[in-house]
Formats: sequence, structure tokens, C-alpha cells
Amino acid sequence: MDADKTLKRARDVLDIEARGILSLTDRLDESFVRAVDLLYRCKGKVVVTGLGKSGLICRKIAATLSSTGTPSLFLHAGDANHGDMGMINKGDVVLAVSNSGETEEMLKFVPLIKRLGVKLITMTGNADSNLSRAADVALNAAVKEEACPLGLSPTASTTAALALGDALAVVLLEKRGFKEEDFALRHPGGTLGRKLLLRVEELMHQGAELPLVSEETPMKEAILEITSKRLGVTGVVNGQGLLVGVITDGDLRRGLEKKGDIFRYQAKDIMTANPKTIRGDALAATAMGIMEEQGPITSLFILEGKKPVGVIHLHDLLKAGI
Repeated sequence: MDADKTLKRARDVLDIEARGILSLTDRLDESFVRAVDLLYRCKGKVVVTGLGKSGLICRKIAATLSSTGTPSLFLHAGDANHGDMGMINKGDVVLAVSNSGETEEMLKFVPLIKRLGVKLITMTGNADSNLSRAADVALNAAVKEEACPLGLSPTASTTAALALGDALAVVLLEKRGFKEEDFALRHPGGTLGRKLLLRVEELMHQGAELPLVSEETPMKEAILEITSKRLGVTGVVNGQGLLVGVITDGDLRRGLEKKGDIFRYQAKDIMTANPKTIRGDALAATAMGIMEEQGPITSLFILEGKKPVGVIHLHDLLKAGI
């Protein structure tokens, strides 16, 4: 197979799978609405079950549901008949995925599900299958053809099932009013988690690391404070300890251009008055947003009342992955 044929075949596969997904849109009906309602009202957990390639899709559907506000787990259909049915309890909802709808292992535990009074949603490629007929809600995930030229390996059918699972998860997400903060709580180790959970106070420099001078501090001493604290900035406070300004590297350059010998001046003569500040309990992502919007700001002082208790630098945010 030469390069042209390789690319043509790959494009054919993608076209077939894309058509399979698009065909689902015309087939969505009241059954999908009822499935969403069952899942939304579920008092327990959603048990997503399947076998083989469908089982692999089920794992992803369960993971997506769980991360978007619908507690879910995956149950291997084969294991269900050998003790793992204990994972299913009253109040749960079972979502069973099978392209044929005739998988023996799945049909065996349907009576057990019914005995428990657990609702069953099915996702099959055969609306007339035994599994579909046993369902409280049956979703039709049929595709016209598989991308596999032999028509044997599940390809378009598993892609369609995955997409239909995503549709359930996203609709449920919106129905629950699921927010970014909720997602972050379920992904504390991810980038979004850091953005939405990390607070300014967790990253700020404080105590001996906090660069501060008074309004009357000679500029020579102010520069030493900036240099020794290595943040490229110092806060300027008045006699009551309230923040009235900041001096940055940029202020020093502007002072040299406008005033010449800045060593003849005090901090209040060079500082930028009324600087942007932030609260310690604000999100670190908010601090990043202020710096980007008000650029070229690279530092923000944290206040309690009007007294500075910390400072956060752009480098701190970048290092934290914000």
C-alpha cells in the first residue's frame, strides 16, 4: 500500500466514524430525555457495564460521568456473574452497552438487576435485541457500517457509543449546574485543579521575605530592599503601616529618566501610588488575570484591611503551573 492509498484509507475510516456519530443526532428522541432523567434522579451510583471493546468504552463513560458530577463505576459484564453483582445496590442505575444487544454474559444478569428493582438503561446497535427490550430506557446507538473492511472489529460502533456517552455526561453536567470549581475538586492534581483551587495566600511571600519601606526611606535603602528580597519590587507604607505605593524596576528606570540622580529622593517621590492589590483568599488564577490585564505588572501585594501582609510574583504563579 503506497502513501496515497494509506492516506485515502485513513480518511475513509474517519469519514465512516464521523457519519456514524452524526447519524445519532437524527435518532435522539424522548428515550434520551428519559435516560437523562433517570441518571439525574439516581440516588446511588451509575454502574456502567459491558464486555470486550464495549467494556473499554464503558470505562471511559464511567470516568467521564464521575468527573462531571455523576458518581459512576465500571462493572465488567463477565465478572458480574461471578460475584461482582454485589457492586449494584438499590438506588443505583445500570447503563449497559452492547452493540449486538445479545451478549450472553449481560443477558444473564438482567433478571438479577430487575430483582433488585434497579433501573436499566441500554445502549445498543440493535433496537430489537433482547437487551434493548429488557431495558427501562433503550438508546439506539446503531451505525450503518463499521470502518473495519471486514466488518468484524468494532470501530464506528464503539466511537458512536463513546460519543453518546459523552452526550449523556455533558447534558447531565449542565442539568446539575456543574461548575469549573466542581470539576477542579475532582481533579486536584491537574492544571485546572491548580487554577481553581490554589489560593494567593498559599504562594505569597510574607514575613521576612516581604519587601517594605516607609515613605521617607532614602532611595538608596529602597533599592537595597528591592535587591535583597529579589522580587523586583518593594511596597511603600505610611506611618500607619498602610500600603500607599510600590517601587518596581520600571519605576527606577522612569525615575532615572525624569529625575536623574534618584539617590537624592525618598521612596514616596519615586513610587507608583495606589497600586493594584489582591486578597489572600483570592484564587491564584485571579492574580494571574490581573497581571495580564494590567500588564506589565509582575507583582501584587496582598492586604489585610489596608496593611500589606504578603506579595506574589508572576514567577510564583508560573512555577505553580497557573
